[in-house]
Amino acid sequence: MLRKIPNMKVQNCNTISAFGGINFVFKFLEEGNLDNFFNKYFPRLANQSIYSWKDIIYSILSIYLCGGDCIEDLQLHLKPHFQKNPFVNLPSSDTVLKRLKELSDNNNHCFAKRGTVEHTYNRNLKLEELNVALLEKFGAFSKDDLTIDYDNTILFNEKSDSKMTYKRNPGYQPGVCTLNEEQVLYIENRNGNSDAKSFQRDTLERIFTLLRSKGIRKADHFRADAASYQFDVINLLKEEVNNFYIGCRNSYIEKYYPQISEWESITDTTNETIEIGEITITPFRQQSRRNKTAPQEYRLIVKRKPNNDGQLNLFTQDHYEYRSILTNNKHWSAAQIARFYNHRGNMERQFDILKNDFGWNCMPFSRLSQNTVFLYITAICRNLYHYIIRYFSERISSLKPNFRVKKFLFRFIILPAKWVKRSRQNYLKLYGELKFST
Repeated sequence: MLRKIPNMKVQNCNTISAFGGINFVFKFLEEGNLDNFFNKYFPRLANQSIYSWKDIIYSILSIYLCGGDCIEDLQLHLKPHFQKNPFVNLPSSDTVLKRLKELSDNNNHCFAKRGTVEHTYNRNLKLEELNVALLEKFGAFSKDDLTIDYDNTILFNEKSDSKMTYKRNPGYQPGVCTLNEEQVLYIENRNGNSDAKSFQRDTLERIFTLLRSKGIRKADHFRADAASYQFDVINLLKEEVNNFYIGCRNSYIEKYYPQISEWESITDTTNETIEIGEITITPFRQQSRRNKTAPQEYRLIVKRKPNNDGQLNLFTQDHYEYRSILTNNKHWSAAQIARFYNHRGNMERQFDILKNDFGWNCMPFSRLSQNTVFLYITAICRNLYHYIIRYFSERISSLKPNFRVKKFLFRFIILPAKWVKRSRQNYLKLYGELKFST
């Protein structure tokens, strides 16, 4: 027997928004008085300007919290859902792009000592200061231990000024610092032909100078990959941070592996059994003599596990895969340092969030300097989301603090609602249910 299809009666209502939950997000941000922060660090607007800087930032944040992935979604999809919204006056996508262009700074160019390739990088002083001020406002620097991670990522694109990366595709290769594995601390956009190793000391020095200028205390821990295994970088880190942990290329330090006599078996974060050993080494002896400085001793923490094919290594004369960490931490055990360094892999998760949840894969401009502004603004939105999801996860039973944007969208943002005005006041009328935690 065929099932009877029920009759459907459509009632149109243009004032109902599908994203009613975003209003609670706006209210939370309004309590932080962020408007003053934006007005302090952004250029002053004309008195007759229709849209404030708060409208611009809220609009960009709304794109990603409401399921969009590019600036054009403001005009194409979101505009009808923000009519008569008392928190934000939603501008057009052209207005947003025009405002972001106004924030861009000129590119910087440099050459390696023995190279002929021009390296291009771009930083934005105002956005750097704004981001640090927001992080400080929300208490990111008040934790007992401050951990900074540095890494580079490739943003493949075919912009008018993008250069070929080592992956043989054009793009940018920005350097990014994260704070406590949770927030984006610093961004320096680089063109694709500038690898992670080039001019890294200069980049890190700019980061530490920024933090000192804002009165931020010295970081307790700094982690980076093998691109940071450089004489100049290590010398900088020993002065600027309390403890550093730098990955090493095997070709530089594999001569020390046979000298390790004691190995400890531990279980890493993937429940895989590995062996840990350590040795004290004095790297960069030649560079120290050239710079007339005394060579320094550091701990070399070595991890190894049997390789898959069982073949002997020509240099170590065994069948192990080795990974090593150079550190000046003299207080933790080798196992503690190895486990702590493994958490540096969270950088890849942050890059995944920025690229897929906050638009880094869809940069709107054709120039490096303008896309730097976009990367910074969306990173600020990502930092704000960190506090948004933690705030509401404490109050809404269906949310957890580690939710990505997609889950937050389906479980909280998508909530039919409309604004009604009674007695000269605005009221939000919800067509659904919010389950508050008890």
